[in-house]
Amino acid sequence: MNIRIIGVAVAVALVVTVAAGCAREPLPGGSAGPAVSVGGGAASGVLVGADQPRSDSDFWSAYAAYLGPKAAAEGVKLENTSSDNDANRLKSNVDTLLSKNVKAIIIAPQDTAAVKPALAAASARTVPVITVDTRPDSGGAYMVVRADNRAYGIKSCTYLGETLHGTGKVVEFQGDLASINGRDRSEAFAGCMRSKYPGIKVIEIPTDWQGDKAVSGLQDKLLTDPDINGIYMQAGGIFLQPTLALLRRTGKPVKAGQPGHITTVSNDGIKAELDAIDSGEIDATVSQPADLYAQYAAYYAKAATEGRKFTPGPTDHGSVIVDTGVAGQLEDQLPAPVVTHSGGKVGDMDTVPTSDPGLWGRAH
Repeated sequence: MNIRIIGVAVAVALVVTVAAGCAREPLPGGSAGPAVSVGGGAASGVLVGADQPRSDSDFWSAYAAYLGPKAAAEGVKLENTSSDNDANRLKSNVDTLLSKNVKAIIIAPQDTAAVKPALAAASARTVPVITVDTRPDSGGAYMVVRADNRAYGIKSCTYLGETLHGTGKVVEFQGDLASINGRDRSEAFAGCMRSKYPGIKVIEIPTDWQGDKAVSGLQDKLLTDPDINGIYMQAGGIFLQPTLALLRRTGKPVKAGQPGHITTVSNDGIKAELDAIDSGEIDATVSQPADLYAQYAAYYAKAATEGRKFTPGPTDHGSVIVDTGVAGQLEDQLPAPVVTHSGGKVGDMDTVPTSDPGLWGRAH
């Protein structure tokens, strides 16, 4: 990988998220389910701790399934833990990993403010930390590898705004606003709607990334606002199935293109979303690549142990490393395509079809 590497000592912590790419390899072990199962990586090699953030999301289950093989390919041996969306458990897991003398740590903090003690513990031991998908609020990271989450909100807004011709009512399942991803997507979506589609009323439902909160809120809003004609789900791996189940129970599942259909955009790119697009139950998703998250998490972890340092600029895998402006943190921002059934333009925005072989969610 020629990603502008400078051979100097690495900084304290390292944060990772990943991007779009070319053809995808199949998901190890087949389709991702709700359970978290992570391989051990290489039989021998540099020892890296890896904490899985949650077990209630198909997206994160897919990421977990990819991580072992990707680590093995990089010569990284994994020591695995799972924090189950609990910041205190994450801190405890980091302490455990440090006690096992790991040389780097991969985490994906769901609360980007509460991760500070875990980062401080790693810093005290001069162990670099890779965080996948999220950026710590307080800095201290060597590299953040994630997609541009503000672009998620803008792309979702654009799809809904153009498809609904700038009028109607849209429910937004907001992610946890304690998370940088939830804030980025929510703020960008709101700003785009205000500036480009003022005729659309946005009904915000805070969810803390919990499917039951999303569905409970939607059920209430369908009673008070029966003319809702759009939904934005910030995480399809969490919200898709309970939302479709509610719509079926309430007699709302009208296929795309038919009168009464609720235009729905999701974020994640899991296979279930692609299937739901093809069946006409939802309309679009923004695909964040679980396979490349795993690949570059392992890559940057090994790079950190080798004392390599990166600089802002284009990479060789279709992304751009930027300076976040937070305590010198760098972020590898990877593109995330909008996926629709047939692909093509929506307004001025390009989309790719669900059949595109470059989509990790199709590579099963």
